[in-house]
Amino acid sequence: MHKVYKMSRAMPSLCLQVIPMDMDDIIKRIKKTVEPHRIPFDDPWKVLISTVLSQRTRDETTGEISKRLFQKYPDLEKLSKAELKDLEDILRPIGFYREKAKRIRDIARILIREYNGIVPENKEELMKLPGVGTKTANIVLSVCFGKDYIAVDTHVHRISNRLGLVNTRSPEETEKKLMKIIDKKYWKELNSLLVEFGKKICRPVNPRCNECPLREICPSSNYVA
Repeated sequence: MHKVYKMSRAMPSLCLQVIPMDMDDIIKRIKKTVEPHRIPFDDPWKVLISTVLSQRTRDETTGEISKRLFQKYPDLEKLSKAELKDLEDILRPIGFYREKAKRIRDIARILIREYNGIVPENKEELMKLPGVGTKTANIVLSVCFGKDYIAVDTHVHRISNRLGLVNTRSPEETEKKLMKIIDKKYWKELNSLLVEFGKKICRPVNPRCNECPLREICPSSNYVA
């Protein structure tokens, strides 16, 4: 059994109590409640592009727009030669669509020019691409190449703090803390589980604490028996 320890937020600030949390149990409970989020693409370049498009955009919108995009541009070569106006028309429903249109075309051109059309399996190389930060790189590496990384988006950051697993202000800080306290066997699947859990149960506004399988151990729960 792998345990992490949290500071009980129910206690006064001058009398903090350390309470053991069983990560195996937490993951098991979440898995019984939601199905992991699945990226509906297999090709690494499509996973990369769709993840870049997902930034500050709802997952449902990202999925729909990504499918339309890849129907019109089914390979990197075609995407690299796309007109910006055409890309903008497709991406219009998502946030920052003009910036993302240029970004994804630039990514396609760089991949062809510098990587022979192959998505690099190295985090440092991935993060050289426009619009690719640590979260996007970690998703590509874990989903496409089976590497052990924790991809921390707004869901993972929020839920980890609500549970008291971490006390952090940024996703980057959350990633570093989680890597220290969570067994490596959970790293790859943590994002896909918490994304769905965050959309359906531990929502940003009006979380469904009464339906939450973690309500008894969560210090942020507003559940009333």
